[in-house]
Order: sequence, then C-alpha cells, then structure tokens
Amino acid sequence: MSIRTFFKLVEIQTKLASLFPFAVGLLFVIYKFGELKPLNTIIFFCSMFIFDLTTTAINNYMDYKKASSKEYRNEKNIIGVKDISERLVRNTIITLLAIATMLGIWLVWRTDITVLFIGILCFAIGIFYTYGPIPLSRMPLGELFSGVTMGLGITFLTVYINAFDKGIVNVFFNGAISTVQVNYMSLMEIIWISLPCVFTIANVMLANNICDLEEDVINKRYTLPYYIGKRNAIILFDILYIASFIAIITAVLFKVLPVMMLFSLLVILPVYQHCRKFKGKQVKAETFVLAVKNLVLVNGSFVTMMILALLIV
Repeated sequence: MSIRTFFKLVEIQTKLASLFPFAVGLLFVIYKFGELKPLNTIIFFCSMFIFDLTTTAINNYMDYKKASSKEYRNEKNIIGVKDISERLVRNTIITLLAIATMLGIWLVWRTDITVLFIGILCFAIGIFYTYGPIPLSRMPLGELFSGVTMGLGITFLTVYINAFDKGIVNVFFNGAISTVQVNYMSLMEIIWISLPCVFTIANVMLANNICDLEEDVINKRYTLPYYIGKRNAIILFDILYIASFIAIITAVLFKVLPVMMLFSLLVILPVYQHCRKFKGKQVKAETFVLAVKNLVLVNGSFVTMMILALLIV
C-alpha cells in the first residue's frame, strides 16, 4: 500500500481531533502537578495516535461494506484503488490495532491498573463505534461517544500517565476485595478543562451528520439529526460552542485555569461567524470545514494561552 493510499484510508487530515486533547492534557498536568514523564508521554502518544488511525480505517472499511447506494459506496471506495485490496485493508487494521495494544500494555506496566481499565473502555468504544451489527456511529450516540472518548478520555489519560502517583485515582487489592479511591477535586478539574475539546469534537461529528442527513437515511444511518431534526441539530451545534467558552470562563473564575486563558475568548467572533455560515448552508463540500476550523480556533487558542501561561510562570 502506498503512503498516499494509507493516508486516504486513515484520513490523516482529521487527526487534529486527537492531538488537541493530548496537548491540553499535557499542558495541564505540567501546570497543575508540575509533572512530565517523557517516556510515558511518548508511549501514550504513539498508542493513541495509532489507535485513532485504526478506528478511522475501520470506519471507512465498514462504510464501504455496508453501503446501500452505489454513489455512497463509490465515495467510500478505498478498495478500488489499484494498490489496495480488501484483504490488505483488513491486515492493515489488524496490524495497527496490534501495535496500539502492545504499546498500551507497556504503558500499563509502567503505570498502574487504572490505565488498563480506562484503556480497555476507550478501545472498546473506538472499535464498536464503527464495527458490529449496530455501530455506535449509526445511532444517535456518535456525538456523545466521540466527544467524551476523545475529548475527555485522551485528556484524562495524558494527565494520568504523567501523574499516576499523585493520588488522582488509586486502586487497592486485598484478596478478592478491591477498593477504589478517587480525588474528586482533581478528577472534576480534569473533566472541566477537557470540556472545550469534548464539545468541539462532538460538533465535528454533529456537523458531519447534519450535512450527510439525507444520504445517511438512504444508507440506514440514523444519527442524532435524524431524531431531533436538522433545525434542532443546528441549534445544538451553536449551544456546544457557547458551552465551550462558558467552561473556560468558569474554570478561570474557580482558579482551575490561569487568568491568561481568558485571552482565548478572542476567537469568539470568528467562531460565531462560522456558525452563522453553517446555519445558512449545510453542504459537506462547502461548510463542513467550518466545524473543523472552529475546532482549531477554540482548542488552538486554549493550547496557545496555556503555553504562554506556563512560560510566564
């Protein structure tokens, strides 16, 4: 398989969605705990990134296999490229999944059992998001699972693998009895700072489903916009951006984030303008990119301000 074909299979251009939660978690663990374990960070990044490639490859493969219309099948025709076969796609998916799993096991050995439990959960959601008789992506749950799994899951794990010895979560085993201790304040703070990632990633999926609504129904993909209607889906699209900015403001007010983070609110105007354009037209080839631009604006400004805050401190 050529590099170009591989990049098409895994949609390499979409990987910003996983890079931003990683960056947010990394910067927050340095700011909050003053911790950075380079090898753990590298292992986790590689495992996370490779697994993200895996889930996208599974998604494209399953969309191709389950397509009901010829037009949709041709759109997902990764199999028709000269240097790629269905068997090669399956082998590529298995190889990527095996590498991500081995890296994850290595990370568990270097940290603790909490990483194993959360890693298994994230892997399960990632695989069954597009695989199985009724994938999560074909239900009105895609936005929830993509936003929470990537936005919160990656952020939490990035923090935890660098500060697993700081008492965020402790699991104790005494014979057949296990005890879990959670520092709820630390956990709440991690959830809090992950919310902009959660909401903006969910909105990328929501924008995709809004644009593809008619085509999805033909191909028996009954996503959230199908159940709540396109008009309400667009309203939800706007609300999630508002919630992202509220999360930043309240995190600063409660001193979870530094005051400098308020400068990230300067992107409100371009985000609002993109929302207005998307409200006027929901066409995949023309306006879906606005959700991706908003993802970059919101999280890019968040990461930039966190870096500046750390440099000043």
